[in-house]
Amino acid sequence: MTLNEQAKKLRIVFMGTPEFAVASIDALVKAGCTIAGVITAPDKPGGRGMELQQSAIKKYALEQQLPVLQPEKLKSPDFLDALRTWKADLQICVAFRMLPEIVWNMPPMGTINLHGSLLPQYRGAAPINWAVINGEKETGVTTFKLQHEIDTGNILLQDRFPIDKEDTAGTVHDKMKEIGAHLLVKTVAGLANGLLKEIPQPDATTLHHAPKIFTETCQIDFHQPVEKVYNLVRGLSPYPGAFTLLNHKKLKIFKAVIRTTKTDLQPGSYQTDAKTLLSFACTDGLLDLKEVQLEGKKRMKIEDFLRGYQF
Repeated sequence: MTLNEQAKKLRIVFMGTPEFAVASIDALVKAGCTIAGVITAPDKPGGRGMELQQSAIKKYALEQQLPVLQPEKLKSPDFLDALRTWKADLQICVAFRMLPEIVWNMPPMGTINLHGSLLPQYRGAAPINWAVINGEKETGVTTFKLQHEIDTGNILLQDRFPIDKEDTAGTVHDKMKEIGAHLLVKTVAGLANGLLKEIPQPDATTLHHAPKIFTETCQIDFHQPVEKVYNLVRGLSPYPGAFTLLNHKKLKIFKAVIRTTKTDLQPGSYQTDAKTLLSFACTDGLLDLKEVQLEGKKRMKIEDFLRGYQF
């Protein structure tokens, strides 16, 4: 999408960290936006040598020769002074941390956020995961104005798309980052020409939340319908991965298929031919494992896993 000159003149400060946010800043740059500066997380040690790793957004910003700030504390006077020198008209936040009011309220046009759900549903840290875990048939993206309470600001634009039966959190993430990037450019255009009106988030009788994923969220309880277990596997693939225990070792399951067949197996017990089949019993069927990773090993297809595993 191409922007008019009014939109291109807006001085934008972009805030983000992971690879998901790169699609958004790249779309803004390609549309001709003026990126006054980029704010991202400080470099962190990682990898085998625990060397300092740059965020995906920092790498992109350096490639584009954009100025970068990496504050440890968002209320630090030095950071706030540096941010003011960029004279932003508008700030855009994509997959970044929670901002204090002194930051989000600084530019005259405020700060907009791109969120990975159809707000007000799935407010929180892991909207993609929880939409898939809960078996939703569709999801979407929302641009909205930041305010005090997290993910509650006035909606600017939304776009929706289906979640297919075989989709994982990973495939939804990849679709969403492109759809979200396009929506963000459209939002900037609408704000620049003054035609975009803020709409308060509607009241919902049932609100689904999207809290942070913890280890206990990832452990599979096979005393549930097989479809529910299947959705948990999809919703946590490829990261952090749903898991069960196999002979006291953690077995992550990244891909599986449902087999709705009657079985005498107790939920949580398994059957295998030690060649191509490893299935776990649920309350109303079997879950056939297709891609797994045993603790201390690499991810592999089930036939490769069974070839080397001694039951």
